[in-house]
Amino acid sequence: MEQITIDSIDIQLLEQLQNDASLSNQALAARVHISPPTCLRRVKRLRDGGLIEREIAVLSVDKLSVVAGHGLCAIVEITLDRQDNDALEAFEKRVATDDAVQQCYRVSPGPDFCLVVHAAHMPDYLTLAQRLFTSDANVRNVKTFFSIKRSKFGARVPLPLRVEVGSP
Repeated sequence: MEQITIDSIDIQLLEQLQNDASLSNQALAARVHISPPTCLRRVKRLRDGGLIEREIAVLSVDKLSVVAGHGLCAIVEITLDRQDNDALEAFEKRVATDDAVQQCYRVSPGPDFCLVVHAAHMPDYLTLAQRLFTSDANVRNVKTFFSIKRSKFGARVPLPLRVEVGSP
């Protein structure tokens, strides 16, 4: 993968998009003080370079749970019996395709994985646990923590205020 070079304008664009990805190109250009064509070209370059993976809507889990379920959030630690690369990748691949798994991290030291999962209620979580953990002979240990309150949630990456020319 080719390494992309960014400058302070790119940092400002990324910062603005992290805060509100729904901004029109014209509004984004005005906030960063560049022309709309330049803005469009730079954002395309940032997307093509992989710095912007995707743009999503962040839903209110609390409000959505009232109308659609998914009121149960759990942080799950998983330890596997075998930690060879094939076993780790097989587990990652299986949980990545499950809609209930919001996030999956391979971690060290301690458990092999930490997952953030959402379920409508406890019986739904039990079904999820059986589907993803109990049925996998390589899963040695599962430790689940249930969230009682979400104090903070975000996907914002802290960015430097400025970058040196030529910095990756």
